[in-house]
Amino acid sequence: MPDTGWTEVVALAAAYLIAVVTTPAGISGAVLLLPFQVTVLGTPSPSVTPTNLLYNVVATPGALYRYWRQGQTGGQLALVLIAGTLPGVVAGSFIRVKLIPGPRVFALVVAAVLIPLGTWLLLTRPVRGGKPDRRPARLIPVPVLMALAAVVGCVGGIYGIGGGAFMAPVLIGSGHKPSEAAPAALASTFVTSAGGVITFTILALQQHISVAPDWPTGIALGIGGLAGGYTGARLQARMPDLLIRRLVGVLVIGIGAYFLSSGLG
Repeated sequence: MPDTGWTEVVALAAAYLIAVVTTPAGISGAVLLLPFQVTVLGTPSPSVTPTNLLYNVVATPGALYRYWRQGQTGGQLALVLIAGTLPGVVAGSFIRVKLIPGPRVFALVVAAVLIPLGTWLLLTRPVRGGKPDRRPARLIPVPVLMALAAVVGCVGGIYGIGGGAFMAPVLIGSGHKPSEAAPAALASTFVTSAGGVITFTILALQQHISVAPDWPTGIALGIGGLAGGYTGARLQARMPDLLIRRLVGVLVIGIGAYFLSSGLG
């Protein structure tokens, strides 16, 4: 899209719609915006990754503020996730710039990220709030959760999603309620994405290729996601979690399959 003004308008509108759908599941929407940037907005690689992280930085405070007003902060769970994902996203940023700057390898990495994530969203069921589950919740031990968060943060630094898109379904699948998992995952996404943007900005000073964020596009996406995230968080109690997860899962798998064929071709 050569017209920068229209690019920003389209980016804002798309980010709003995506965030409305994904925020109730604890996902910022970045997992779907990166393919949108590549195929529609034409954001170059590898700057598309930090641009996606910049979206998270601008967008997630809307949902976090709404969750905070509803008494949902994530508590200690958010701190555990941040402690793991923050160093992971810094490592992933270095890997993205140094090892996989080309579009073909990156397309295969995108497919490897999206297809398992979409499958997980389809197979796991959210915890229902009305009736308590009589089975004991098999919560992940804190050291294991922190190590898992570090791996997820690394993948998020490569892909540009901050890690929350993976951690939210993992937390819900292991027994955490969506009302606790969603704000914790989004808080982790915000902090780790800020770390990723800073890391990419520093790396841009040492590279001959463009690895800095596309600031106008990232901010436009973020403003749309900010409004959409607030709306989605407010609608969470009125929307069936299972339907949201299934729709997002199918969409994620479809986009992953597209990038798989593109990388192989």
